[in-house]
Amino acid sequence: MADPAMSVTPYWELVFDADGDPDGRRRDRLLAGVAERGVRDLIVFAHGWNNDRSGATRLYDRFFAPVPRLAPTARVGYVGVLWPAMFTGSSAAACEEFARVLGEFEGSGPRKAFRIPDPWDGAHELLRQATYYAMKRRAGTVGERGLGRVVGQLAKAAPGVRVHLVGHSFGARLVSFALRGLPEGVRTVKSVTLLQGAFSHYAFAARLPHDARAGGVLQGQQNRVDGPVVCCHSRHDTALSTMYPPASRMAGDSRSAAEGAVGRVLGAMWGAMGHDGVRAVPGTRAYPLGGALRAKLPASGCVNVDAAAVVRRGGPPAGAHSDILHEELVRLVPAAGRVR
Repeated sequence: MADPAMSVTPYWELVFDADGDPDGRRRDRLLAGVAERGVRDLIVFAHGWNNDRSGATRLYDRFFAPVPRLAPTARVGYVGVLWPAMFTGSSAAACEEFARVLGEFEGSGPRKAFRIPDPWDGAHELLRQATYYAMKRRAGTVGERGLGRVVGQLAKAAPGVRVHLVGHSFGARLVSFALRGLPEGVRTVKSVTLLQGAFSHYAFAARLPHDARAGGVLQGQQNRVDGPVVCCHSRHDTALSTMYPPASRMAGDSRSAAEGAVGRVLGAMWGAMGHDGVRAVPGTRAYPLGGALRAKLPASGCVNVDAAAVVRRGGPPAGAHSDILHEELVRLVPAAGRVR
C-alpha cells in the first residue's frame, strides 16, 4: 500500500501488528531514510483508540502541517505510527477476555459488589469495557515491544537523530511504554508530548498515594527521556473524566486492589492523565497552556499543561477527548524538544 500524500516531507509510516511486530519493509525504509535525508529532529506520532488508517493519516496530515512554519530552519522528519486500535473480534471473545481480566483483578479473595451506574449497565457496556481493556493492553505491547525497539534501532542507524514522541489517547500510552522498550543506554528520545492520555495519572509515580508499597506501571521511565515529558490535560474531556475511572477500576489499571468509593475518590485513584495531569511525581511543573507557550519549558522531568482553553469542544459521551487539532498544541512539540 502506497504512503498517503502528506502536508509535510519527509514522512514515513511505521506499521505494527497487535504483538508489536513491525512491517519490516517500512521500518527499514525509515532507518535508511532518516540518515539519507539528513534529518536531525524526528517527530513520531501515535494515534488513539478506534482509529483506522485513513483516520490516523488525516490526523497526522493536519497536526504536522504547521511544523515547517514553526521551525523553519530545523531539519525535521515525520513518522505516523499505525497500530491495530480497532477491535475486530467477536462480542463473545471480547467479553471472555474481560471476564478473564476481571477474575485476575479480584483474585482469590472475597468478591465485593461494585455496581457502575448508567450508562454503564448492560451487555453493550460490558463489551465496551472489554474492548477498552484489549486496546489498552495492546497499546502498551506495541509501544514496548514495537516502537521502543525501533527507536533503539534508529539510534544505531542514525546516531545523531533527536526523537520526539507524541501520542493521543491510547497512543499516549503507546509512546510512553516505548520508553520501557528502549535498549539500555539509548538517549535519543528528547521529548514526549502526551495529548489527552488515556492511562493512569499515577503511571510514572514511584509510590501510589493509596498504596505506598506499589508504584506506577511506568515508574521512573520519564528519566529515560533526555528532555521533558509534557502532559496536556483538559477538564472538558468527559471520556477521561467520567468514563475512564470506572473502566480502569474494573480492569485493575492501578497496582492496588484496594476498594475505592465512587465519585471523587474513584476519580483520584483511577483517574486518567489526560483529565488532570501527571500525579504523585515530585518536581512536576504545571502551566496553563498560554504560560507553557510563553515559558521556556523545563529541560527534564514531567510537565503538566492545562489545555482546557483549546481542548474544549465535543459532544457526549467523549466530550473534548479528540479536540486536539490546535496550533497551540502543535507548538508544544518543538518547544518541549527544543527543535530549532
